[in-house]
This record gives sequence, structure tokens and C-alpha cells, in this order.
Amino acid sequence: MTETPAPDGTQRRPRRTRGVRESLGSIVLAFELVIVFLGALVLFGLNALPPAIALGGGGVVVLLMVVAAATLRHEAGVWLGWFIQLVVVAAGFLVPAFFIVGAIFTALWAYCMIAGARIDRNNRAASAASNGTENQ
Repeated sequence: MTETPAPDGTQRRPRRTRGVRESLGSIVLAFELVIVFLGALVLFGLNALPPAIALGGGGVVVLLMVVAAATLRHEAGVWLGWFIQLVVVAAGFLVPAFFIVGAIFTALWAYCMIAGARIDRNNRAASAASNGTENQ
């Protein structure tokens, strides 16, 4: 990567290259974040839970999704993402439609984590082969 000068003339640090798993995971979490926010409003509107718990719990899950998306480059972020999938599926005990939503997003999450890791592994192997360092 080349360093590009900032508008004030100083050199910028090059951007970190994101892996495919990290990119796909953050996309899934971003879409799921919208659905969870709307789901918290549904829990509030149906009086399935007291308002503070419905909106506060939804807010906590949304915040956890933001933290997970920001930390996906580390294994802790991936595990937090799995935990979030479990929470969304468990919300089906409050409103049964969340079982379907949770299953869909858990399947998307699993596919993105598995396929993204495989693509990242293949990209690293191809990069090492092109640099002549595949045996190191």
C-alpha cells in the first residue's frame, strides 16, 4: 500500500486490510442490527415485556452488535457474534417470529464465518506462494 498525503501535507498511515470473514460478518451484523432494533419496538408495542426491559434489552443487544462488528478481526468478536445469534434465537420465546429471524441470521452468520475463513486462508496461501514463502 502506498501512503497518500493528507490535505494538510502530512503522510497518512495506510489502511489495514480487512479479511473476507471480517467484512462479511460486519455486513450480517449491520443488517441484523436493524432487525433487532425493529424487533425491540415490536416487543414494546405488543407489551410482551415492560417498556424498560424491551427497549433497554434491545439497546443492549444493538450495542453488543456494534462492539462485535468492531472487534471481528479478533476471535473474541467472532465469539461475541455467535453469542448474539443465540440471544436473537432465544428472543423467540418472547415472540415466536424471532425463532425464524434468529434461524435465518444464524445460518447467514455461520455461512459467512465458514466461507470467509476459507477464502481468507486461500488468499493467505496464494499471497505466500506469490512471495515465495509458502514453506516458511
